[in-house]
Amino acid sequence: MKNNVIKRGFLAGTVVLTAVAAQAYDLPTVNLGMTSFLDGGLPAGPGWYSQTYLQNYDSNKLKDNQAHRLALPKTDLNYQVIVEQVSYLSDVRVGEHVSLGLNVLIPFVSKMDMDDGLNNAAIKAQGGFGDLMIGPFIQFDPVMGKDGPKFVQRFEFQVNLPTGKYDQNKNINPGNNAVSFDPYWAATYWFNPKWTVSTRLHYLYNFKNDDPNYSFGLADDIQAGQAIHANFATDYALTPQLRLGINGYWLKQITDTEVEGEKLTGTREQVWAIGPGAMYSFSKHDHIVTNAYFEQDAKNRPEGTRLQLRYIHHF
Repeated sequence: MKNNVIKRGFLAGTVVLTAVAAQAYDLPTVNLGMTSFLDGGLPAGPGWYSQTYLQNYDSNKLKDNQAHRLALPKTDLNYQVIVEQVSYLSDVRVGEHVSLGLNVLIPFVSKMDMDDGLNNAAIKAQGGFGDLMIGPFIQFDPVMGKDGPKFVQRFEFQVNLPTGKYDQNKNINPGNNAVSFDPYWAATYWFNPKWTVSTRLHYLYNFKNDDPNYSFGLADDIQAGQAIHANFATDYALTPQLRLGINGYWLKQITDTEVEGEKLTGTREQVWAIGPGAMYSFSKHDHIVTNAYFEQDAKNRPEGTRLQLRYIHHF
């Protein structure tokens, strides 16, 4: 889940330093493509929702600041993640058009494979539970047109808590060992009853990790940089039940990572991805969404393929 802290590798007993292996891959796990179609509102109004995400990620390109592959015999990364999300949209109203709600997510990395071609002397990885994500939100009522909804939006104030598995002596951990604040705005616009476009725009702020990865030596703390990341999607309803479309995501780190207050240049991460998706609605209470993403132009992070299956149920 967290392919973030790949800092320094050991080759034949000698420390190997490259720009990225020493200074990047610090951002925590964030929502890259987990959500896509009709994201601006919950599909069946107030009540409890459960959402289950099954995700597979494959990469054989761990990139540096120049978008070049890291100088290791192999950089093969594969992980599989299960994310459980519980959402509650209440009947509590703020004014005439806004309801209050809460989201809680917990990820579990069920499989984590990393092959650096050196029997994992350079890059050590582990699976397990990731960080708990909690977000109170405000959901706006849909703006209606003559043929149905035209626009719906939501603001969420998500906080990621460092409850996940973390080992200072591992390069890849499910947990981040630091609090982060990741609020977002999500919206869906209907061009007509069959064609929609959706987006979710996040701002990520990271607090300090007081037990940094071993590659930082005797440093007392590190603080990953700030970032902006977004999901986007458009879909067309072929039938009342089936929607097909295109989905993608984008991430851009906008400030440098800091070690004991000193900025590390050349560490900013970026990536974008695009691919096909589909959504099938069994009823207004049950939906399944599939998404594929093919990453491009990564810097200071892996570049690969992300496949996801998501099931949504309203109780």
